[in-house]
Parts: sequence; structure tokens; C-alpha cells
Amino acid sequence: MDIAHLIQTVAIYALPVLFAITVHEAAHGYAARHFGDDTAYVLGRVTLNPLKHIDPVGTILMPLLLYFATSGAFLFGYAKPVPVRFGKLRNPKRNMIWVALAGPAVNLIQAFIWGALLILLEGAGVEELFFLKMCQGGVLVNVVMFAFNLFPLPPLDGGRILVGLLPYRQAELVSRLEPWGFFIVMALVIAGVVSTLWLQPVMALTLWFLNLLLTPLAMLFT
Repeated sequence: MDIAHLIQTVAIYALPVLFAITVHEAAHGYAARHFGDDTAYVLGRVTLNPLKHIDPVGTILMPLLLYFATSGAFLFGYAKPVPVRFGKLRNPKRNMIWVALAGPAVNLIQAFIWGALLILLEGAGVEELFFLKMCQGGVLVNVVMFAFNLFPLPPLDGGRILVGLLPYRQAELVSRLEPWGFFIVMALVIAGVVSTLWLQPVMALTLWFLNLLLTPLAMLFT
């Protein structure tokens, strides 16, 4: 493995990844507090301080080990999930949807901001590849987080949105998968099912949508 290439990759993606995971988790906590559960707020998790959200194993060690083990072909990681006591929400079933949706929503917003910044830099004639690649990385990281977290299986955000949308009986059946959800998702990721059947189409649609939103700005700077 080329150490210089690893250092360059880490430098480019460090800031986008920190923003992506920090704002994602803080958004869950803020939404939960808004709808009646202050658990995350009391624990200091409604913050933009990345140290409060970074998991030493899931955010740092696992991605680095996978990067070396697969020569950069496969990466996976996670942050410390924000604690939410859904029973404390004013309307647990309905509010659960908004709390879960808050994280992916801010990732979509961040992807738009990184894309807009890329257009502005290119329009201003900036040729420094480091900054251009950081903006491209910011778009990619946030689109991946947006798409992956919407996968409809708890404990991912998409699974909790699904539980909130389904009738009570079906919602209870899906929610029972949560204790094993992480392992099921990991197995599906390793088998390539998540990438082929979910990530690729959802990411393609998301990137098309972002391109549509950014087109007017791009036309101003071309």
C-alpha cells in the first residue's frame, strides 16, 4: 500500500467525513429534542463537536483496516449513534420518522453545499486539485451516507422511517429485527446486495437530483 497515497486520501476526506458524521448525528439529537426527547441533549450529543460523535473503532480503526485490507476497494464505518428514547417523543410513531430522517436530510444538504462550493471554486479559476478533490469528496461522502442510512432495515435510519410508516402490527415485526439489524446489514454489504440493489440506484438518483438543483448555479459561472 502506498503510504503517501493513503495520507493524501485521508487529508482530502478528513474534513468532509467529520462534517458528514457530526452534523448527521447532531441533527438526530436536535430533532429528538424538538419532538420531546432531551436524552441526547442532556448527554451533550446535540453538538457540532466531532469528538462527541466519533467512535474510535467504527470511525477510525475499522475504515483504516478495511482500506489496507482491500487496497481501498471497500470502506465501511460508523459513528456513535445518538441515543433517542422514542417513548418520550410526543407522538412516538410519527415523530420517529422525522427524527430518523433528520440525519440523511442534513447529508443531502451538505452534498449540495459541497457541490455549490466546487462550482464556485471552478468558476473563480481555482486550479488547486486538493481543494477541488475535497469538494468532490464532500459530495460523494454525503451522498453515500444519505443513501446508505436510508436502507430500510433497523437500526439504520431507513428502517426506523419504515417502522414509523407501517401499520402497528407490521411495524412491530420489522422493529424486532433491530437487535440483529447491524449484522444483517453487514452481511448484505459484504455480499454486495446493498451496493448493487440499493446504493448504486439511490446514489445515481440523488446525484441526478443534486445536478438538477446545481444547474442554475453552474450556468452562472460558465
